Parts: sequence; C-alpha cells; structure tokens
Amino acid sequence: MGQACTIVLRGSSQHVLDEADRSLHDALCVLSQTVNDSRVLLGGGWPEMVMAKEVDDLARRTPGKKSLAIEAFSRALLAIPTIIADNAGLDSAELISQLRAEHHKEKTNAGIDVISASVGDMEKLGISESFKVKQAVLLSATEAAEMILRVDEIITCAPRKREDRM
Repeated sequence: MGQACTIVLRGSSQHVLDEADRSLHDALCVLSQTVNDSRVLLGGGWPEMVMAKEVDDLARRTPGKKSLAIEAFSRALLAIPTIIADNAGLDSAELISQLRAEHHKEKTNAGIDVISASVGDMEKLGISESFKVKQAVLLSATEAAEMILRVDEIITCAPRKREDRM
C-alpha cells in the first residue's frame, strides 16, 4: 500500500535478536520475490515429494551406476519434508511414510500439516510457497552437488605403482 512500518525486536540476548533479525530478513526477501513473481507452489513438502517420486522413477529406468546417483538425489529431496516434520517436533518417520503412501495415489496435494501434526491437503489448507524461492534453492543445491562430483573426478588419479622391495 506504499506505507512504511517499524518492527521492534526484543530478545533475551544478542544471539536471539540476531536470529530474529535474520529470520525477519529472510521472510521479507521471500515476500519481495513473491511480489515480483506471483507464482506459488503448494507447501508442506509437497513439491519435494512430487519431484522425488519422478526422480525415483527415472532411477529405476536408468541402467548402470548413474541410477545410484539419481537415487541419492531422490533421497536428498525427501530430506526436506523430513526436516519440516523434525523442526515442528513431529515424528518424521511416521509422517514421511504416510506422505509417501499418499503420493503413490493419483493427483494428490498431500503435504505435512505441522499444526495438526498429520498429512493434509495443502490446497485446502492454503499452504503455499514461492516458486521463485523454491527454484533458487533447488538450483543452488544441485549446482553445489555437481561441483562436488566434478572435484571428485578431477582429483581421482591412477594408483601409484608399488616398488618391489624384496
């Protein structure tokens, strides 16, 4: 609306204030990105579950060692809903197994509902997240993984020949 506001942060220590300031800054950055690009995805781990299912299917169709790397990427995607559940103090193992079962059904909007501590329909609950932020996070993580793999390929060298000392 073109209006300014002041936010006053109070905390028991400088560490708490710094963390609150960082969290508020992150939230404002997400908000500004969402205003610039209004596309949103369902939240609660829904996008990661959909992507993990597709990546897992690709791993099953891929022959050779490449399938192991693809499976690892799928497991990394599943870590996000697990972290969401853990951060809410919920039983992540139980919720992820329920979420996986839901995502094996056709056209599901299931994600983790941290308020009711269960799997819920993210569309009905109105839980969403910024497409632009999700895209940036996934691209950054994928690029970091690729860089690590490339370093491993560069460092790999032929084994040294052993000298016969007898």
